[in-house]
Amino acid sequence: MINIVTIEREYGSGGGEIAQLLAKQLSWKLWDQLLTEEIARLAECPKAVVERREERTDPLYYRLFKSFLRGSYEGSINAHKLKVVDSESILKITERVVQHAAKTGNSVIVGRGSQQFLRNRPDTFRVFLYAPREDKVRRLLARGKSEEEAEQLVDTIDRERADFIQKYFRVEWPDRAVYHTMINTTIGDPGVVNMILDFMKTVDTRLTA
Repeated sequence: MINIVTIEREYGSGGGEIAQLLAKQLSWKLWDQLLTEEIARLAECPKAVVERREERTDPLYYRLFKSFLRGSYEGSINAHKLKVVDSESILKITERVVQHAAKTGNSVIVGRGSQQFLRNRPDTFRVFLYAPREDKVRRLLARGKSEEEAEQLVDTIDRERADFIQKYFRVEWPDRAVYHTMINTTIGDPGVVNMILDFMKTVDTRLTA
């Protein structure tokens, strides 16, 4: 029986809002900001630090900084004194939190590689949400972003997510084979939620047949 939904999404396609609607309709726990908060708690760092690192690879300057620390004699002596919160350490913690959410069940989990972490669980329904570029920009404008900022975010964040998935999971983004369904969100958030619920019922029927 399906008791976990993972929602991967293009930036600006409404994944967060749709996940919230879905969790509310199912009366399930939503792991979106809660996921970030739990990662920050376990990493013993501010939430803002996790937000800058999750679903991204480390920038070049940060990779060079880590290499310097690992390679220098003084750095190796004092490394234990410095808590380096990088993408790899956040990814390991993220997997722990995602697996905990899955074990608990009745969870809607947004992004963070959750579709890959849980790809072999038969009780997990995996969704990918996308939208035309102009619709994503329009949604961001409605959130108060400027047109220039909205276009920049749409163009860069998905590239960062693709690099993240490629580096850590060795698959293309979106990895179509891992999803049960891919939905264009231009039909409207309620319509997307209804489609997800209908597909879940279909998969549940097959699982229990």
